[in-house]
Amino acid sequence: MKVKLLKPRWDSGVSIINLSHSEIQSRGLKTLFLDVDGTLIPRHENNINHLVKDWIDIAKNHFYLHLISNNPSRSRIKNIADQLSLTYSYRASKPSRKKLLDFINTSGISKDGSAIIGDRLFTDILAGNRLGLYTILVKPTNSNGLTCLNNNIQNIEIKIASIIGAFK
Repeated sequence: MKVKLLKPRWDSGVSIINLSHSEIQSRGLKTLFLDVDGTLIPRHENNINHLVKDWIDIAKNHFYLHLISNNPSRSRIKNIADQLSLTYSYRASKPSRKKLLDFINTSGISKDGSAIIGDRLFTDILAGNRLGLYTILVKPTNSNGLTCLNNNIQNIEIKIASIIGAFK
């Protein structure tokens, strides 16, 4: 694996609710693929916090949004997508590109001007970079919609990526 594939184009250093819509727009982005677990909601929760909903509602005015999740539960991801009134893909098997490509091809959107936003280097960022999308790393979200301050998985991935020279 080329180590550059693990490096996000933009390491935001914040959770999604603190990600600036205008900053995203300034990068020429029009379509956002949003990871679900960790990025929008903790893995074992089903209800989206109002802070995340508010961010999504504003984002809808500027971008086309689509949920892309590795979670195998169609009913869970559909429930989350329904809360946000968004389209979704589940069981994406990121870093596989297949579900992302399927959606891009069937929807007619362009990879140019598209980004994936996620909290994981070895799934979200790797999948996006393999497909040539703009990649945005965010901090995981806790149940209050705020930044999860102690996320062992992201910390371990960043440590591994740093050791192999992909992340500084």
